[in-house]
Amino acid sequence: MTSPNPPSAIRNPKSQKVLAVIPARYASTRFPGKSLFPIAGKSLLKRVWERSRRARGIDRLVIATDDARIWRAAAQWGADVVLTSKDHLSGTDRVAEVARTARDFAYIINIQGDEPLIDPRLIEGLVRLLKSKPKIEMVTAAHPFSKPSEVSSPHQVKVTIDKSGRALDFSRQCIPGHPPAKTTAKKSKRPVFFRHQGIYAFRRKTLLDFVRWKTSPREEAETLEQLRALENGVTVHVLVTKQGSPGVDTPEDAAALEKIIARADKKGVSR
Repeated sequence: MTSPNPPSAIRNPKSQKVLAVIPARYASTRFPGKSLFPIAGKSLLKRVWERSRRARGIDRLVIATDDARIWRAAAQWGADVVLTSKDHLSGTDRVAEVARTARDFAYIINIQGDEPLIDPRLIEGLVRLLKSKPKIEMVTAAHPFSKPSEVSSPHQVKVTIDKSGRALDFSRQCIPGHPPAKTTAKKSKRPVFFRHQGIYAFRRKTLLDFVRWKTSPREEAETLEQLRALENGVTVHVLVTKQGSPGVDTPEDAAALEKIIARADKKGVSR
């Protein structure tokens, strides 16, 4: 008698299928009910979902939530929505719960539920990198800082990248010895750090291993779970783009974003 496949195994080892998951919770500390907060006539989460659907190469897109209100709303849009455990400490844990049962998928994308202007081409780029380079276990994204004031903010995560595009370090603080990347610094030969954008693409096994590893003192101090990957020897590749998309952490962020969308609508720009 043969033993059953381990939980991390892919049922079809030749699978190239991609699962994208948007983790969403209602009980945000700084902005309760954020996922369903209306921005220019649509909820924040629906905007993320609609833009994510435009990404090519995604075989399944799921909203993962522990809240019945979000589940009902997403189901009304026609979204593929999964009700997950309330015990998860992070969105990555919620994504991993979905991935454990989706055993025919080789690649898992964790799309943040608070970036309603996420660029579908960014999602596509992460998938291409992961598929084209077998040694890369995890991919994330970063871009130059657009405002000097953001560099010193602990709310803006910085990442340092080596010559091969691999992440060397993440921090909420300015990383010593590394000036921030600017749009005018393209010709500089000095090391630079970029603004990290919290979207992740994993090989399925890497994700399931990741959520089993213990947190370290530094991860807990910085509240940056991506440090866990580096501390366990994972190769994290960083896709650098010209610009990122604004996240929504507070009602003030939502109000500012609504103005951006209103201006774009007047100009006839697709959002």
